[in-house]
Amino acid sequence: MVGKWHLGFYRKACLPTRKGFDSFFGSLTGSVDYYNYRSCDGPGLCGYDLHDNESVAWGQEGKYSTMLFTQRARKILESRSPMDGPLFLLLSLQAVHTPLQPPKSYIYPYRNMANVARRKFAAMVSTVDEAVRNVTYALRKYGYYRNSVIIYSTDNGAQPFTGGSNWPLRGRKGTYWEGGVRGVAFVHSPLLKRRKRVSRALLHVTDWFPTLVGLAGGNITQVSLDGFDVWPAISEGKESPRKEILHNIDPLHKHPTESKSRDDKPGKKAAAIRVGDWKLLTGDPGHGDWVPLQMLPTLPGRWWNLERSSSPLSKPPSLKTVWLFNIRSDPFERRDLADQRPDVVQQLLERLAHYNRTAVPVYFPPDDPRANPSRHGGAWAPWADGEEETKYQGVYKKGKNAKKKKKKKKCRLCKLKSFFLKLNTGMMSNGI
Repeated sequence: MVGKWHLGFYRKACLPTRKGFDSFFGSLTGSVDYYNYRSCDGPGLCGYDLHDNESVAWGQEGKYSTMLFTQRARKILESRSPMDGPLFLLLSLQAVHTPLQPPKSYIYPYRNMANVARRKFAAMVSTVDEAVRNVTYALRKYGYYRNSVIIYSTDNGAQPFTGGSNWPLRGRKGTYWEGGVRGVAFVHSPLLKRRKRVSRALLHVTDWFPTLVGLAGGNITQVSLDGFDVWPAISEGKESPRKEILHNIDPLHKHPTESKSRDDKPGKKAAAIRVGDWKLLTGDPGHGDWVPLQMLPTLPGRWWNLERSSSPLSKPPSLKTVWLFNIRSDPFERRDLADQRPDVVQQLLERLAHYNRTAVPVYFPPDDPRANPSRHGGAWAPWADGEEETKYQGVYKKGKNAKKKKKKKKCRLCKLKSFFLKLNTGMMSNGI
């Protein structure tokens, strides 16, 4: 594996090399500086985050991460032979995640874009395009291409206020609306039987594992998996074996109008599920605006307000806890059918309850001071001993200062909202 991990590293058993990968080169945290590989988790809590297998890869400062990761991917292809057997190479580029740090030479083609964040974002997309080209060239050069499958996919929707765009889809990264959960993707391979087409088959990230194992000649019939082998749907256009997707059930995130007492009734928790063409959202799905393209120097207030006023809801958003959409006919989630189709709402609520019965109780531990990079030579690294694996029994417990922390979080959200509104004008003054 090469690139961004961001799946936990509090102990060594969580590292990529302990989770099935033969090698790893990349970062462990979620947002790293593209040049100096510095990652921060709060004021004064910063450290170096670039690793080679299970060691810190010091001395790489000044090398742009997208190019550095691409070079490592090409070296892996060069170091082995297609005759050595199947190869799964995961190139998890940091781009185009924030911070927006494109090389200056890549900004020039987009110099006429008035919005600075959008201009930088476009430049970073160009570095990704170049990376795909270079890896594809390496596949051809070293003899892999004829028997290869290239899967290009994002892991979530875009953040509209930092250069990205989901429009005309609703919502953004971190929400359950289509703008947050629908990923941009394509599959390229000489093995495809039907090419140059758009697939509308229902796919979930868990489907990639059985699909790729099947392509490599593995047998998964004796293993119980959440995913399906969707290669016939991708390659031949056959019907997808997947009929539903549980997007999420979050027992901790409550609706703003909900009482403080715990309520496990369906429709109260923040959750979303897709069954066939129907999608149900409950609780608080997150920011649900249709955010226009950020092409102007400042936020397009008139256009944004027009979007809001042209799509009135039957109830004020603050009072709603259930939404229902037919995604095939309404992918933009503009026509809420919850009141017209209570029968479908009930069916999908029952599916949510079905999944929730096997949910593992949540444990949300407090910050651990042992994680501080200053205790690990200035780098982010595993900090817990192996025997701590069974310490937490999966029970969610609030700390003594939970109320105080909640107030601080609310204040931060207020400041964050103000920050987003001033983001573009602030960037204009900083230049590039």
